[in-house]
Amino acid sequence: MSKMGNSRKELKNPNYRYSWRSVFSHHFLRNWQIYVMLIVPVVYYIVFRYVPMFGNIIAFRKYRAGGNLFGSGKLTLRYFQQFTKDKSFWRAFRNTLTLNITYLLFRFPLTLIFALLINEIRNLHWKKFVQTVSYLPHFISMVIVCGMIKELVSTGGPINSLIVALGGQPIQFLAVAKYFVGIFTISGVWQSIGWGTILYLAAMSNINPSLYEAAAVDGAGHFQRVWHITLPSILPTITTLLILDIGGLVGSGGAFEKVFLLYNPMIYSSADIVSTYVYRMGIGSGNYSYATAVGLFEGLINLVLLTIANVTSKKLTQSSLF
Repeated sequence: MSKMGNSRKELKNPNYRYSWRSVFSHHFLRNWQIYVMLIVPVVYYIVFRYVPMFGNIIAFRKYRAGGNLFGSGKLTLRYFQQFTKDKSFWRAFRNTLTLNITYLLFRFPLTLIFALLINEIRNLHWKKFVQTVSYLPHFISMVIVCGMIKELVSTGGPINSLIVALGGQPIQFLAVAKYFVGIFTISGVWQSIGWGTILYLAAMSNINPSLYEAAAVDGAGHFQRVWHITLPSILPTITTLLILDIGGLVGSGGAFEKVFLLYNPMIYSSADIVSTYVYRMGIGSGNYSYATAVGLFEGLINLVLLTIANVTSKKLTQSSLF
């Protein structure tokens, strides 16, 4: 307490020379509870995010379970050369891009449109009800979601029952590769469309209502107000989210759990992605160095895509992530 009192007296003294140390000390003493709360996330990121990065060294060295934690032997690019010649890797790489790009092309515009529609609801109770119902799928466990999907598309499920009722033949959706992209995309949009509107709605809530009133006085229609006021006002948010999505096109994101729970050898040709390929090569086959090399390559590709998307957005829209 005495130190805090002395710090406050010094800051109130007009002859006191400010320095970054004194300012930080004063700020820390006033907000020490916040800094204490930061300890847990900081420790989490250090232990589970930054420290494991040192393990990437085994992508360049041979690793054996029970041996040296950082591998043994000389540094080599053998594992990188190995997966670039592997047809299974390039199939997984192609499938990853196909799934993520298709999902992005449907989810991104639909989420934005849904946010605009929710924003137009004037009845507060009905608006909250719609938001709550659309948010719920995001909180359902992925295991339960995949179980629901399997039941829906099973031979005796409701979808096949409808097909049979219309005179068709039942389809084994999860045994035919061409159907997997559609199943993945539709279920993903259902899960994320409500949750994805949160940032858009938050950005729309900051728009000055007088802009809409002035536009209405000038004769602007409903669609014109949305096009010329709402969309330009939330453009930075749209750009930021799009950049992040493009930066994760090769990454697994939340796709690994869903693909891992739904796919099988019969649909590897369209369902096997980079993250499931890494899992099979690393955990399944014990080839940890090879799997690490593939994972490192995946991260580098995502970094390049993120940088390209950010630079492009900065030139075209004057809005960027960094």
